[in-house]
Amino acid sequence: MSVRLSAGRQGSQKSENKMIIDVITIFPEMFIPVIGESIIKRGRAKGLVKINIHDLRDYSSNIHKKVDSPSYGGGGMVFKIDPLFESIKSILNNEKKILVKGINMKVSRPKTKGVDKPRNLTKDSFNEFYENKIKDKTKRTILFSPKGKKLNQKMMNKFLSYEKLILIAPRYEGVDERVREYLVDEEISIGDYVLSGGELPAMVFIDSLVRLIPGVVSDKNSIKNESFENSLLDFPHYTRPAEFCGLKVPDILISGNHKDIEKWRKDKAFELTKKRRPDLLNEKKDFKK
Repeated sequence: MSVRLSAGRQGSQKSENKMIIDVITIFPEMFIPVIGESIIKRGRAKGLVKINIHDLRDYSSNIHKKVDSPSYGGGGMVFKIDPLFESIKSILNNEKKILVKGINMKVSRPKTKGVDKPRNLTKDSFNEFYENKIKDKTKRTILFSPKGKKLNQKMMNKFLSYEKLILIAPRYEGVDERVREYLVDEEISIGDYVLSGGELPAMVFIDSLVRLIPGVVSDKNSIKNESFENSLLDFPHYTRPAEFCGLKVPDILISGNHKDIEKWRKDKAFELTKKRRPDLLNEKKDFKK
């Protein structure tokens, strides 16, 4: 399935250092409204990030495009290793172009149909793929799973160093364990709660990452001063009117003294973090109030 999205008329500014994000899912349409709006759209329009959405069913060897099967020993449905392997191999080898651009929002299926027979794959060819994959430090394959490390801002900054990220959004009972062992570099969870699938975590990841790419957000200071940067929550924000039904903005914020305002913000960020998220301060032992 090819997902084509309009990047607007801002696409004249291009970047040579473009990050590429490939998403593997069985519900590609879910991503259209997210990657086609706001900051993600801006990053794509500037040529700073390219987002490709892949329908896992397109890589199935089954005539009915099935990508899952019952768990051995009993249980729910599990994503099979073979279509996931084919999709990851295809993405890494640039065998299949799935572009996220164009003039209209539309989703179209390829004319080719899957064949109900296994692809010509040998143990040696799989081993060769695996060895080449682990040698390449410019790419990272990520699986969204409750078993993964909990996502935080420090992790997000780390992912900026990669040229290509492959995001796997599983469903049902997850993926065949061999996918986790041999095809995935990292597992990520966005919290201790249950979702229907990995699509929403993938969208959260993309939104959080794209805004960190240099040039996507115009004001660099707005990124530096956000919650979780420097292991602190953000300071309180106020705007007009200066007084509402007797509720006033702190005088210091309208004093015009930028040095005092900066100190007030730093103090408030520390107070809020200490009260609501003291665990963040434990991570930053060298912090001095």
